[in-house]
Parts: sequence; structure tokens; C-alpha cells
Amino acid sequence: MAFIVVIPARYGSTRLAGKALVDICGQAMIQRVHNCALAAGAERVIVATDDRRIADAVTKFGGEACQTSEKHPSGTDRIAEVIEHLGIDDDKIIVNLQGDEPLMPSAIIQQVVTSLENNPLAAMATACHSIKDSETLHNPNIVKVVLDESGMAMYFSRAPIPWDREHNGATQLPQQTYHHIGLYAYRAKFVLQMSAWEPCQVEQIESLEQLRVLWHGRKIAVCVANRKPGPGVDTAEDLEKVIQIFETKLAKKSL
Repeated sequence: MAFIVVIPARYGSTRLAGKALVDICGQAMIQRVHNCALAAGAERVIVATDDRRIADAVTKFGGEACQTSEKHPSGTDRIAEVIEHLGIDDDKIIVNLQGDEPLMPSAIIQQVVTSLENNPLAAMATACHSIKDSETLHNPNIVKVVLDESGMAMYFSRAPIPWDREHNGATQLPQQTYHHIGLYAYRAKFVLQMSAWEPCQVEQIESLEQLRVLWHGRKIAVCVANRKPGPGVDTAEDLEKVIQIFETKLAKKSL
């Protein structure tokens, strides 16, 4: 199971600028994410960044960084530039691991790669886990996904899907309600193809890039994760939660 992890990391995050470099218990967040990729068994880990400060930090801890354009609208476009710049083979499996996911379990990364390998009809693979409460289902910041009988994505949305018409979506959760995990595996050739496509209307309405793949009629395999990932970091409040989790983990190791 050979694969490369590319970690898109830009400096100018709107809600937490420079978050790739924030300290999490003695290591920058980008190093924590890099550690997740290494733990999953990636043969190569590349940080794709638009900022020299991030690239320098990666080089300092012994990682590989690739400087990319500041103009990319998405992580996929940033990864496409890395593929072209480094001449990565068309059939090489690329994992897109977000630079603000320092608690992504290595097992889920491996699951997504295996899902792509086991589904030759899929252009891309991703993951999900079950939603257990109504608040999560109705939170527009949490992306939901509906699967078909073969485990392929039917649709992604920020809205609560599937909608329970009988109960107006309020009194109980529909069965098989899934929270999408923003982790992707695809082959290098498809990344270049996807990046070349123009954004479609439904993608722009939902602000979900993966809908472009479905709009073009391509399949996305979705595995149900064998464990739930820790929280990502979008805000200062998220960062505090993640630091607390790492402090607990480190305290247990020292016992």
C-alpha cells in the first residue's frame, strides 16, 4: 500500500491566521499533522504551502516542503501544482490531509487508501462516521454525506441529509446519518483532471469542492471510519480544545 501524503497549508486562514505554525505542546501544528502522515506509513510526506515561513518550519523539523502559488482557490489546486512540479507518476496514490488536522488517526488514512485501491470504479475515496445527535446533524459547519448501497457517495451537504420527512427532522435521527471526514485519496492523474475542471454551480452553492466530482459523473468511495477523528482547528477555541487533548495524551505517556 504505497502512497504519498500531501498536506496543503496556507498562511492566511481567515479565522486563525498562521495556524499552521501555532504551538501545540512543543511542536507546530504542521509538524503534528506531518506526524499523523508518517504514522500511517506514507512513503513520502510533502507540505504544500504558499508561505516561506511554513516551508522553513517544515524544513527545520526535517520534513519536505514545496512552495506553491498564493492564488490557488483550494487545496486540490495546490496539490496539483505539487504533482506537476515534482513529476509524480499518474498512478501514484495521493492522500490530501488537511494542514489543520493534528488529531487525524493513522488508521483512517490507511482506510481511505485501501478504499481507493479496492474500488476500481471510484475516482476518489474519502471517509465518514456516524452522527449520533441532532445538533451535529443540523450544524451547517459539519458536512454530511449520503451513501448508496455499494458505499459510494450520493451527495454531500451542509444541510441535514437525509431529511426525515415524517418527523420534520427534529425528533429523531434517521438511520445511517453520516458526518463527512475531510480526508481524500486519489491518483495523481485524477487530481490534475479535477483541478482543470471549472467549479460547478452546486459546488459553489454548498461551498463543497467534492461535489464537482459527482457533478462530472465520477464516483467517490466512502468508508465508514473505524474510529472518530479528533477535532480539527478552525478557530482559537478549537485550538484550545486540541491543546488540552495533547496535554492529556502527553501526561498519560509520562506516567
